[in-house]
Amino acid sequence: MLRLFVALFLLFTSLSFGAEVKIGTLVNVEGVRPNYLTGYGIVVGLNGTGDGTTSVFTLQSVANMLRKMGVYVDPKAVKTKNAAAVMVTAKLPPFAKPGMSFDVEVASIGDAKSLANGVLIRTPLLGPDGKIYAFAQGPVSTGGGYSESNKGGKVQKNFPTAGIVPNGGIVERALPFELSQVRELTLTLNNPDFALASEIADVINSKFGRIAKAVDSATVKVQFPPGVNRVDFISEVLSLKVKTSPEPTIVIYEKTGTVIMSGDIKMDPPVYVSHGNIYVSVVKKPVISQPPPLSGGRTVETQEVKTTVVEENGRIFAIDSPSLRDLVKALNELGVSPGDLIAILQAIKAAGKLHAKIIVM
Repeated sequence: MLRLFVALFLLFTSLSFGAEVKIGTLVNVEGVRPNYLTGYGIVVGLNGTGDGTTSVFTLQSVANMLRKMGVYVDPKAVKTKNAAAVMVTAKLPPFAKPGMSFDVEVASIGDAKSLANGVLIRTPLLGPDGKIYAFAQGPVSTGGGYSESNKGGKVQKNFPTAGIVPNGGIVERALPFELSQVRELTLTLNNPDFALASEIADVINSKFGRIAKAVDSATVKVQFPPGVNRVDFISEVLSLKVKTSPEPTIVIYEKTGTVIMSGDIKMDPPVYVSHGNIYVSVVKKPVISQPPPLSGGRTVETQEVKTTVVEENGRIFAIDSPSLRDLVKALNELGVSPGDLIAILQAIKAAGKLHAKIIVM
């Protein structure tokens, strides 16, 4: 059986000990974040690809919508395949103000076959607190559908049961966050690190005085200087640069054989590696056993099982360089598969020779 392995080696090793990075790329400002909105809506105008009569909630929703418009109809009498019930989701940007528009996503929750060319009816979008912050409405774009093949069949492209409504959402209520009411600026690190948090606080203090303090590995609190424009101050703080020395990390995704290596990964030379493979082959061969003439016996079918074990000669090689790049180069020259490479790296780590954090996914 042929097994296909895919290996990806990304060695991000800086020529210098550290790189200067803007603080804004390393942290988030507490309170300045997107907010998720959800809603339940109806997409109409479908060409017979909507929910059938088995989706009771769709029929009830259509009847309720018509009732609000002065048309009273029994939900049991509604029989339409041109409508579909959908969940509407959106990500509201920080500091969104009434009147601003944004994209919304729709996804079928019934048995609709396609939402292509449909129109989303006005749908209220609610926040986690249950209040309406926006409304969504407009034509749905799925970016997919069905196309006829030369043999008369249909070929599906993408997923027509989900799509977006470009600029279909309009903000109706401002988010309950006012920057002017915040007493202090709180920066949260994307990747908690005590050394980095301390470095960020030192850089801010060297620019503005003793106003920043690293609370823990993930939080840096900054006091606003008196009389300062907060927008300008935050912009200036996030534009400051700090020297970073990322922790050497090896990420292993065993399902696909992907190995990603980042940082200045070092080893304690020398490292001796031996690699070999064992192949086991099991072959079943049918054997027919016939009785002698006039013996009164019957023909019996049995199986002969033959097992073969082949072991390749292992090769032992030494790595005297402290760089992992040289190890990977040597393993590639040997033709080591990604699966074996993963096992070798984990064994070197267990031996205490590899100085890097290994994350297995």
